[in-house]
Parts: sequence; C-alpha cells; structure tokens
Amino acid sequence: MRRDRIVPCLWFDDQAEAAAAFYAATLPDARVGEVARYPSAGPNPSGKPPGSVMSVDFTVAGQGFVALNGGPAFERNPSISFFVSLPSAPQVDRLCQALLDGGTALMPLDAYPWSERYGWVMDSFGVSWQVMAAPGVDRAKVTPSLMFTGANHGRAREAIEVYVAAFPEARVGGIEVYSGDEGPAGTVKYGSFTLDGQPMVAMDSHGDHRFTFNEGISLQVMCADQDEVDQFWQRLAAGGEEGRCGWLKDRFGLSWQIVPETLTEWLAHPDPGARDRAFEAMLGMGKLDIAELRRALAGG
Repeated sequence: MRRDRIVPCLWFDDQAEAAAAFYAATLPDARVGEVARYPSAGPNPSGKPPGSVMSVDFTVAGQGFVALNGGPAFERNPSISFFVSLPSAPQVDRLCQALLDGGTALMPLDAYPWSERYGWVMDSFGVSWQVMAAPGVDRAKVTPSLMFTGANHGRAREAIEVYVAAFPEARVGGIEVYSGDEGPAGTVKYGSFTLDGQPMVAMDSHGDHRFTFNEGISLQVMCADQDEVDQFWQRLAAGGEEGRCGWLKDRFGLSWQIVPETLTEWLAHPDPGARDRAFEAMLGMGKLDIAELRRALAGG
C-alpha cells in the first residue's frame, strides 16, 4: 500500500521517542512504526550520539507522521497545527484533557459557531491540535492546517493555488473569507483543499502572532521515483530556497522534504553499514538522487 503523499515531520531535540509514545497512547487509532538511527560512525551534523535514535514513524487515525531528533535548532509553533475531527463531544473532551496534561490551551474547550465542542491545545511537546466534534464523522480524522501570519498574512489563497498547481491530483474545496467587521475583508478565514487525496486547511490570521513557519514542523512529500522528486523539487522550490538533504523552503517559508518513499526503509535497514552509507550519501546532496542513494546502500 502506498504511504500518505504528505507526511508531517516534527523536529525535536531528543524527544522523538517520548513524543511518539505519548501520541500512540493518547491520540485516536495511533501506533508507533519504524525507528531509524544515526550512523555508528562518520559525519552526524545533529551532534547526536552515534547509533542513537534519529527518527520515529507513527500514525494517528491513518495519518503518517515522523518525529525527528534533529537537535535544539528549531521549536514547533502553531503556524502548523492538526485538526482532529471526532464523532462526539465527549470524545473531544477526553482528548483535550489528555493533551492538556503539561500543555497549554490556545482556545478553551467550548461551543463555537463551527462546532458544538472544540478546543485548541498545544501539548507538552509543543505540537498544536485543534480538536473538534464534526457532524457526519464516524471515526477520527486528522487534517494538517497552515496558518499564514505576519509577513505571510493575506497569502493563504495564493498558497492554496500554488500547492494545488504543484500536485497532479489536487483541488480547491471551500474558501470562507473574513467580512469587514471580522478582520481584513477578503482574507481567508478557512480554506480547504486536497493534495493527492490528502485534505489540508489554510487560513490567514491577523492577530499579533510572534511565530511563523519554520523547520520545527515540515511536510515530507513521498515520491515514487526520481521523476516525482525532480518535479516536486522544482515546483515547490520556485521562489523559495533550496536546502540540503532533500529539504527546501517554498516562497512562503514553509519547509518541505522531497524524499523517496523508500528512504525510511533505507535508514532503518538491518545492516548498520548499509544505512550508514546511505546517510552519508544523503548528507552530500541537495535534491535527493535515488540512484546514488541505492548505490551507497549496496556498497557501490
């Protein structure tokens, strides 16, 4: 079965295992998957101990995530959050209370015009969840949400158009805008779109926020072959900034990782020497080269 096309990646210092375990125990239909480790020898830009945990895959309600131990450089913030839609108000209450253990309420649990029961919580690991009762939902669903703040305010509609154009199977859903008495007229209050079957949300926020997109939460695009890697790299990097190891920033400053679907398997390979070679080869790349990574894995 094909992986999710888009997999959110949560950057931690050294909390990836603890975070994944917390989410598996707390969030609906969640489980921990593969664990990848840093090389036992050779370069390691994160400064983590050789052989220590690099990343942990986990899923929540069918949505894949990656928790990455990348070092102390970046912190997560609410510019990217995750809607968790649940069938009933009591389920919302229970999940919000669990996430609030050591966390912070960004919007109190209450009835709102868009849901009979809703709460916005930043958990103890700094990841933000918008939990809501959703009519017609028969099981939990997770949807990534992008908030355009500061210099990006007013660009949510533009971003939706850019992202829909970048993915081959994509469409714009409903877009609700602010009226003049709610905020800057015409900016996006709530915009839904789908990228290769993956629901997404984007919104403008004119509040006095002290955060915007950074590497603390990025979006991995899982690619079947080199053609897909090349196409997504070109489309999403346009007007932005190319990085290393498959990372880039788009024109809005949102971080993406353009990676082959097999990368996680390679970095979790049972042969330590093979995975060390693949990791070292990746460190020398900007856009990832699948053929070179395969050669490194095989010892070529």
